[in-house]
Amino acid sequence: MGATVTDPLVGQLVDGRYEVVQRIARGGMATVYLAVDRRLDRDVALKVMHPHLAEGGAGADFVARFRREARAAARLTHPGLVGVYDQGLDGETSYLTMEYVDGVNLRRHLAERGSLTVGETLDVAERVLDALAAAHRAGLVHRDIKPENVLMAEDGRVKVADFGLARAVTEVTSTTTGTVFGTVAYLAPELVVKGTADARTDVYAAGVLVYEMLTGAQPFTGETPIQIAFQHVNSDVPAPSDAASWLPVEIDELVGALAAREPDDRPGDAAAALALLRRTRTALDEATLARRVDVPPSVALPHATDPEDDDAPAPAATRPDQDDDEAPADATTRIDTPGRTVALPIGAITPGGPVPTGDTATGARRSRRRWWWIAAAVLLLAGIGGGTWWYLQVGPGAYTTVPEVTTLTEDDAVALLRDNGLGADPVATFDDDAPAGTVFAAEPAVGDQVRKDGTVTISVSRGPDLVAVPADLVGKMQDQARDLLAAADLNSDVVEGDHWDDAAAIGSVLATTDADGNPVEAGAQVKRGSTVFLTLSDGPEPVRVTSVVNTTLEQATAQLEELGLVVAAEEAFSDTVPAGTVISQSPESGADAKRTDTVTLQVSKGPETVPMPNLTGKQYDEAARVLEGLGLKAERRNVLGGLFGTVRDQSVPADQAVPKGSTITLTVV
Repeated sequence: MGATVTDPLVGQLVDGRYEVVQRIARGGMATVYLAVDRRLDRDVALKVMHPHLAEGGAGADFVARFRREARAAARLTHPGLVGVYDQGLDGETSYLTMEYVDGVNLRRHLAERGSLTVGETLDVAERVLDALAAAHRAGLVHRDIKPENVLMAEDGRVKVADFGLARAVTEVTSTTTGTVFGTVAYLAPELVVKGTADARTDVYAAGVLVYEMLTGAQPFTGETPIQIAFQHVNSDVPAPSDAASWLPVEIDELVGALAAREPDDRPGDAAAALALLRRTRTALDEATLARRVDVPPSVALPHATDPEDDDAPAPAATRPDQDDDEAPADATTRIDTPGRTVALPIGAITPGGPVPTGDTATGARRSRRRWWWIAAAVLLLAGIGGGTWWYLQVGPGAYTTVPEVTTLTEDDAVALLRDNGLGADPVATFDDDAPAGTVFAAEPAVGDQVRKDGTVTISVSRGPDLVAVPADLVGKMQDQARDLLAAADLNSDVVEGDHWDDAAAIGSVLATTDADGNPVEAGAQVKRGSTVFLTLSDGPEPVRVTSVVNTTLEQATAQLEELGLVVAAEEAFSDTVPAGTVISQSPESGADAKRTDTVTLQVSKGPETVPMPNLTGKQYDEAARVLEGLGLKAERRNVLGGLFGTVRDQSVPADQAVPKGSTITLTVV
């Protein structure tokens, strides 16, 4: 608590808005405080740049670059990125406000665990790469991926912090002092050798991060930072299975691809790395994912491990501060620790060069200081007039104009910038309009003034960011199609209106189209993040049932099938309705139905008949009872008075079918 109490900024109000509550981290480039935004009444992480970064000839350039990077980072919106809220200047205090994350960083988490399981490692790496992919699509490169910049919130979220600061410092230091500023354990070879970085530089650091989470150790160690950097340039990152033989070859291949020494051998950006990681996960069984390398935790690690980071973003609110009064003001002079930032001379290490035995960076700085003393003496001897001319026309005060580089190829743009005394920092990013391989933007912009020997960031088109439309969307239910599209980084929406279909289930996909209504076929290449519109089935179309009673079966069938209805006929006897004519229907006339519904028709078979019995020779009374039992009526016609009562003849011959209810005349003698 002593550092917190004695820090002059604690209790102060920055820019009339941010009340500083507690110092929670400090490093070589900035100090981070817990502050309260009085205007919005919320906790924020307030990062205050150290004053020495704004001093000297490069100070103004650093501040300008930092503000530009902060604005670019603030435009990023992704759940895996620490949000940037505000940046400004209060007197001599240059500050940045960010989302406050309640938790610990990955460095502390590893110290407490020793190492992570294979599954946990892939989970963390997947979230880091997913966040980086969003930044890479926007043309931003982090340049300082390390455990200190991976925050693990109490609710399980994983967030990447500190876009902007590392890039701003790297550009200024590489331009003005010929050094690269970064965390040596995670520096990609191209940063050490050339001072250049693109999305693949972040992929390299992510590969080292995966190795460290799996094994509990960094791949390269040494007595000095430059010795570690030498190994990055001249040695392949070891296979994780060297530390634990049970680790499968798929893990070795993943780390080898992400942390390949040659940038062209790595995935092109975080999105490609993320796809590779997910494929690797699917190849591993649950038992392997649950295992971890047996590394004892270093729980005795002081909380200072986190604040020692140059730019610890927003540790947990309960983390005590760690005083750093004995450390020199310039963090570049420190011996590297797991997350410490150092300065290395660009080009001091070359592939295949000699193994460094000392801190070459320190010697280079001393050499540069001697040179500046000699230059200062020469300037004084030349007089004020000559010194002013040198500063304005030749020295650091001289500015030049960024030439027209847009529409040029990357090589031509780099050559043109070099011809104008400027460095080039190509950043490959997707663009819908510019042909692949051509420059479509520059920062500073074309025509802007830039210091001589400065660096211009050029955006090189990778062409449109295209993905393939998944196959077999048609016929899938809406939620299934939506999930398939989301897995392909595509959005989905529904085409409004009624879409009737006799065969497709309600809610299933009938067709896929783009925003203009044009068909989108399976496998078609469309822009990542674009929307595929789904035409969904509403099932069979509603119809109103019409009356077919008293029509023939043929007429009724034709009439109902014209409405899309299915006919089912049932026969029944009717004394009143002619045979073949519809007696009744279900559903009845006027009922609501849908196409393909069934209408049941009762069709007349005519009156019911019975076979006529042979009644001749029977007594009339007996014959009458037989007819009555068959549903027939008897009528008596006497001959010769019907004296004997015997049936001599019948009006319907025996065995002939006769309708029930018919009257049969019996001749009686």
